[in-house]
Formats: sequence, C-alpha cells, structure tokens
Amino acid sequence: MRTLSPFVVFAFSILAALLSTTQAVMGQSLFEKLVMPGELVAGHAKLEKDCKNCHESFAQDDQSRLCRDCHKPVAADINARKGFHGRHSTIRDTKCRHCHTDHKGRNADIVGLDQQTFQHDATDFALKGAHRSLACNSCHQAGKHKRDAPQKCVGCHKKDEPHAGRLGKACDDCHGVERWRPTKRFDHTKTRFPLVGAHKKVACQICHSDERWKDLDLTCVSCHRLKDVHNGHFGEKCDTCHGNEKWSDIRFDHDKTTKFPLRGQHRKVTCTECHKGDIYREKLKMTCISCHKKHDVHRGQLGEACDRCHSETGWRQKINFDHDLTAFPLIGLHAAVPCEGCHATQDFKKAPTSCPACHQDTHHESRMGARCETCHNPNGWALFRFDHAKQTRFALTGAHAAIECKACHKQKNPPTLRLPQDCYSCHQDDDAHHGLFGRNCENCHSTEGFSEQLRAR
Repeated sequence: MRTLSPFVVFAFSILAALLSTTQAVMGQSLFEKLVMPGELVAGHAKLEKDCKNCHESFAQDDQSRLCRDCHKPVAADINARKGFHGRHSTIRDTKCRHCHTDHKGRNADIVGLDQQTFQHDATDFALKGAHRSLACNSCHQAGKHKRDAPQKCVGCHKKDEPHAGRLGKACDDCHGVERWRPTKRFDHTKTRFPLVGAHKKVACQICHSDERWKDLDLTCVSCHRLKDVHNGHFGEKCDTCHGNEKWSDIRFDHDKTTKFPLRGQHRKVTCTECHKGDIYREKLKMTCISCHKKHDVHRGQLGEACDRCHSETGWRQKINFDHDLTAFPLIGLHAAVPCEGCHATQDFKKAPTSCPACHQDTHHESRMGARCETCHNPNGWALFRFDHAKQTRFALTGAHAAIECKACHKQKNPPTLRLPQDCYSCHQDDDAHHGLFGRNCENCHSTEGFSEQLRAR
C-alpha cells in the first residue's frame, strides 16, 4: 500500500477541521455523505442527519454503548440477565453491530431473526407441550416487538376461558401446557383450606357454587348448616366435636376439654340433655341440683350438696353418705330411717339430736325428762335397759319393783329426776295413822307390802 506524503495528510486534516466546523452549522457534511456506506434502515432514518448519533470519532468500541442508550429495554435485559439478550451466553460480550449491521438500505432487515432456527428456550418463556407446535404469530402480533408478547396464560387464552374471570388469572393452577383439556388436579394444599379426610372426595362445585373460588367462608357451618342436627344450639365451631373423616364420629373429650369429667351414668347422657342452649354463650353450672332439681325426692329439704350422698354411678342405687362421721352416728333402727325423717329443713346441721325432738313421749307424758337414752336404746323403743339399783341411790325392792315409773315421777318436764327417798314423801296419803307415829314408816313397814307385815319395835 502506498504511503501518503506528509503534505497530503496535512491537507486532509485541514479539510476535516473545516468540515467539522461546517457540520456544526449545516448538519451532516458533504464528506460524511461521501464516506457513508449506505442508507440506514427505515427505523433509523432520522439518525442519518448526524453520524454522532451512533458513532464517535476514533472510538468504535463505544458504538454498542450508544446503541443501548437508545434501546433501553434491551440494555435493561442485558444488565438483568433476562430476556433473549440477557439470557444468551455470548451477547453480553458481543458488539451490537455483529448481529445488527445497519447502512443496508431502508428496507433491510437488520434484526436477522430466523423463525425456523430461533431457540425460544433462550428467552424467558420456554416453549413446552402444545406451545411448541404453535405458529409464531399466535402469540407475537404483527407490528409489535417480540419481547412484548404476553407471558401469562390469560394474555392469550382469555377468549378461550369459560369461567368469565371468576377463577382468577392463574390458569396454570388447573391447566397444563400439554393440553388445555382435561385439566390437571388442583393442589388444594397450597390454599388456606387443605382437603383432608372426606373432603378429598367432594366435587369442586359442591363448595364452589357458581364457580366462586375466592373469599369463601372456611367455617364448617357454612357448608354443613343444613346437616346440623343441633339446630345451632352448639354454636358454629363444628370441628370441636366432629372430624374430617366422618361427620358422625364424635371426637370431643369432655374429660380433658372441660372442668366436668363425665363419669358413671353421665357418660350415657346425650349432650342436649344438659346443653339446651348455645354451648358457647350459655355456661352451665356444675352443681348437681342445677340438673337434678326435678329428681330431688327430698324437695330441697336436704340442701343442694347432692354429691355428699349420691354418686354418678346411680342416683338411687347407692347412698354413700357416712353418717357415722357426724356427731350423731346412725345405729340400730335409726339406720333405716329416711333422711328427711330427721332433716326437715335444708340445713343439715340444724337437725335435732335429742330423742324428744323426733319421738313424741306418749307413755311417760314428759315425766321422765328429755334424756330418753337413759332408759331406751336405738334397737327398739320397747327395750328398756335402765337399772334403778345401779344407776340411782334408791334400789327398787319388794312392791316398788312392780310399779310404773310415773307412780313416783309425777311432775311433767321436771328440772331433775331426783325424788325424795323417804317413805312419807310418797305414802303420806296412805298413812292410816295420820301422822301419829311420825314419818319413819320403815320402822314398822317394809317394801314387801305396806299392810302385809309389821316390824316389831
């Protein structure tokens, strides 16, 4: 190659300087028009007026930077490593002009996209299933950038969607890419209501009527209200008692969940016998009388502490109150007396413990005082056990042994049972001597008989 003389080089430099000055005033210079290799494509035609739009003098490496300054979406993809330009393994380090050479005329195709060989897997939307056999224009509309094609199912299939938007836009939750129909089984475990137990066998439309899939009521009663045999008495928290496997299986543990364990006959009682209202709003009392008042044969006379005598094994079968632990043990015939026979009021402790309080004295007519137990015992009222010789200082001998108590004890409700022990105190009316022989009757008479035998002086 022939080397230019220094003069020629100097002349070109002067010419370039002049052209540059002229360009600032008149736009593209005649020199640039002479050296431009060809017209730009139609999309870049407006850039022809100034080569600096795409070129910098003596800095070819900056040309790609100028391209990306205009094509900002492509630059963003490259920086974010997404889209075709960002995902491709070599584009990041390749000059733009390597693939997109301009100056080939207004109608030139500088994109260079071969639809037959284009690797769609290098984009953000890899073609799978039935998408592989689709024509490009099925998704990429004419006149729009390929990058602007929709990537969501609803973007292409909205007109094919028979749900009218009621199921949302996540078509791939039910449909697959191999075929639009049949649908794949929806994974309900990813929702707030996983299907377990018998719910797995329920058809979708049973719960999702009118194809309503969002904002459904997740409570049991929202679906099972018609099957509620309790008619709402037990509230709306069905899962407290019922499980998912079978509606009729009751899993509520009354012993662990409540403060009232069910024992004995209580285990056989149906829930509604005690819970007659809303089980959550109406708190039941746990006293026996609150449920068994109508069964109280004592009519309240024995108070409300039923469990002191009765147990859960049976209301009538067993009375377990131990009266021997009280101040009045039940012995003899007292053990067979009904409770209300002595406990006439609801206050157990006020029941009388004296004999006259329960036993009316029809024989002695209250002449013998209130301590009936002195003579009588609880094994039988007629069983007399008083020993006058041992328990008093006046032994009953002779005719005294055959007389009744009231013959001597004549005063009713006496302050004491102690009587005078001299003969005259009792036999004054029988004194045939009218007091002439004094009051020491025993000097002549004995207890064998007042008139049968007289003692010699």
